[in-house]
Amino acid sequence: MHKVIFDTDPGVDDAMALLFLHNHPEIDLIGITTVFGNASIETTTRNALFLKREWGIAAPVAKGDGKTYNPMRNPIDWPVMIHGHDGLGNIDVPETIDLPLDPRPAHRFIIETVRANPGEVTLIAVGRMSNLAYALKEDPAIAGLVKQVIIMGGAFDVPGNITPAAEANIHGDPEAADVVMGAAWKVVVVGLDVTMKTVMLRKRLADLTAQNGTHLKLLSDISQFYIDFYGQHVKDEGMVVHDSCACVYLVAPELFTTRSGAIRVVAGGIADGQTIQKPDGRGFPPGNWDDLPSQHACIGIDAEKVMALLDATLVR
Repeated sequence: MHKVIFDTDPGVDDAMALLFLHNHPEIDLIGITTVFGNASIETTTRNALFLKREWGIAAPVAKGDGKTYNPMRNPIDWPVMIHGHDGLGNIDVPETIDLPLDPRPAHRFIIETVRANPGEVTLIAVGRMSNLAYALKEDPAIAGLVKQVIIMGGAFDVPGNITPAAEANIHGDPEAADVVMGAAWKVVVVGLDVTMKTVMLRKRLADLTAQNGTHLKLLSDISQFYIDFYGQHVKDEGMVVHDSCACVYLVAPELFTTRSGAIRVVAGGIADGQTIQKPDGRGFPPGNWDDLPSQHACIGIDAEKVMALLDATLVR
């Protein structure tokens, strides 16, 4: 069993990824930590509690501080044109959810859970990297106790999606992302190089919902607004399943091709949020990638098999 803390900003594709984690028989979801990004921290936390209630998820929810790692950097406007005003496709999520939050802030929940399960916890982070960076700042030694970190974010050999240089999760808190990439733990970055090849068609989602209406009816309702947005970016009526790719990597890494090397994140200027890897085995003069751990960036994917595994898990 893979013990997982899911660091998330629900978010439509976050909801699909959460249902995947909840349904997969080899995953033990032991915590959900919230971060700002697709909506404010108050909204993403409310949404996490809503999905926990609706899908009967046992894992506790811990709220992030809602602050970027660099206090001088303010969160950008929320992408309501993508995820809706409620963050979940304008399905009119209730204003309050009558479920308790874990009393600890998200970064402290991560620290204490990792220390209680040394060498066993995978962190899957599909929003800003703020919670992970704050956890490292407070307790740097946890880097040696985490099994691995899987990130949905970044773009290496393809353009970004928020600027030509940057992917949105990294762009929203690049200083935090640079801290996470440079820490002494195993990081796998599942970015736009591979996620843009995975599309859930509207018809495909409808067919899956017909097989398991209990959970997928809500997911389908949440996803319609998102699919409408992605109509201008993908060939058919469908949505890119960014965050689910990071979750699939956990249980089926053989479906991805990775490249190893130190990764840095640009903070500031026109390339703000750009992820740049120094591939292992390539010689360069001394520079800012030296003496950093080698991490893994996904550069290839068997999209058909990834989508088949996603389908099978969602309908469980």
